Amino acid sequence: MFKKLLDIQKEIGAISKDSTNPFFKSKYFDINALLEVVKPVLSKYGIVLLQPLTHINGKPAIKTMLIEAETGVIIEDITPITENSDPQKMGSAVTYFRRYSLQSLLSLQAEDDDANKASGKKDNTTDEEKEKLKVEKTLGKAYKSISEQFSKLGYTRSQIESFLLGYEYNSLTDCKNPDTLREMYKTLESLEKKR
Repeated sequence: MFKKLLDIQKEIGAISKDSTNPFFKSKYFDINALLEVVKPVLSKYGIVLLQPLTHINGKPAIKTMLIEAETGVIIEDITPITENSDPQKMGSAVTYFRRYSLQSLLSLQAEDDDANKASGKKDNTTDEEKEKLKVEKTLGKAYKSISEQFSKLGYTRSQIESFLLGYEYNSLTDCKNPDTLREMYKTLESLEKKR
């Protein structure tokens, strides 16, 4: 199976950023664009992709599974998702984590400035857009790290809500301040060490 995954990674290559994030007005590839590229290649090599919702210690999570159809060999990753009582926000979180989980599991990356420079393509991205994209990546990593800390601590939904309300946020993804997210993580980390 690992030989197949190596061939798949070579075939997929860099995935173009083709969807606009309304908050940052920057470019990234969305889950549908990612699946349009990835699924046909996985199918070609007899690999089935599943991303069912699951749970870790009763908390919502997304499981990303790559299954070799012929042998049944499975490679999987489970990523916790921040709970949210708003179905629309919860749906956005699921989509967000599906995209990053699949990207991570296949070790895929979007085309970057170095690739454009090496190929002689002109980079039309402004410094402001680059900075916003950098912030977006930082936020994504922070959300995932904090969600993992919630899981490690075994926080219930109400405990998570209470923790976030202490920072005046209704949900984790409402916070767009990296410094505040860093502070949240450090607080959770210190609570875990005291256990």
